[in-house]
Amino acid sequence: MQDYVDYYHTLADVAAQTLIDRGVNHCLFFNVPHLAYDTIFYQAAKALNIPTTIVTQSLFPAKFFSMTDPAAYGGFVPLGGAEHFAIEKGSKPELFYMAGIKQQREEGGKISGKALLQLLTFLALKRPLKALNPVYVARLVRHMKKTYGAFPKWRDPFARFFHEDELAYFDQLATFEDQEVDLSGDYIYFPLQLQPEMTTSALGGRFRDQAYAIERLAGILPKGVRILVKENPKQGAYMRGPLFFHRLKRIPSVVFLPSWADTHKLTAGARFVATITGTVGWEAIRQGVPALVFGNAWYRKLPGVTEWREGLTYAEISGTGVNHTALEAAMGDLLAQAHDGVVDRHYVKIVKDYDEAKNDAGAARTILGLIQREIAPTFEA
Repeated sequence: MQDYVDYYHTLADVAAQTLIDRGVNHCLFFNVPHLAYDTIFYQAAKALNIPTTIVTQSLFPAKFFSMTDPAAYGGFVPLGGAEHFAIEKGSKPELFYMAGIKQQREEGGKISGKALLQLLTFLALKRPLKALNPVYVARLVRHMKKTYGAFPKWRDPFARFFHEDELAYFDQLATFEDQEVDLSGDYIYFPLQLQPEMTTSALGGRFRDQAYAIERLAGILPKGVRILVKENPKQGAYMRGPLFFHRLKRIPSVVFLPSWADTHKLTAGARFVATITGTVGWEAIRQGVPALVFGNAWYRKLPGVTEWREGLTYAEISGTGVNHTALEAAMGDLLAQAHDGVVDRHYVKIVKDYDEAKNDAGAARTILGLIQREIAPTFEA
């Protein structure tokens, strides 16, 4: 740990000196700082009293948010008078980044070509000598085949990455796959978020540790109320070691669900959903189900959402109503304070008839206005 501390302070010193040497008088970030370099430059800018502007894309086509401080994310004040944002009650948002993820039980999968390529890459880079041992390689392949067979065929555990630690992680998950999903009685639905990601690393605060959030939630629940926990379908072994699952097993109210459990049915039947900043909270309030958020979710000020605080009670959260008309009004207000354009190329795919030149010129004018403080940011602390 001390090596990391020393490395951080070295990077911080270099970043601060760079800002000073180059006479930087403003820092612009095209996402909430959450990696090493952007986080350190943001912190150095703040320490040097250099103004900052942060822009980040929203889930809504050609709309982006802005702020001057990550702590402000989601903190908008409804001004009133904006056109209501129509939301079909019970409708589910289309999330392009979840394409291919199903909510149903299927027969087990088979090892993919991508997975074998990842295995070969792992052997070449990490285990070159063991790669010459046919017994070792055969054992890995058998273990991979067993893992694929334990999960629905739409779940491809090793398509993006392979490491021996991943096998242990999926062995742990496989122990939950054959159980039935019981949606009777009162329960809270808590789907885990993918890590590492901005949504927890930068916006979760101390609750980037999702097990800690579940522990705190369990502490306010009446006897008999369960917490149904579902793993993110894209998660790997990172931040999911054996002790993570051990912590959850120590909580009597926690039930860990299989990967195929239907998130929409889980949301619909819950007293409320709980998340750090996940989109499940936005999905829930669209269905009239209250949401509890532990971090700075973009929707945290919308009707039906409760933000975690000390002293919060189960009755207070579960008794929160979701006025659909008020939700549409507040969402209209939020989008009225957002900005037109795309500032993240990954979101181009959800914009109809996208014109790159027109978009870039418009977004640049808006960003310049934000830097010069002629345009108010979407979120303010």
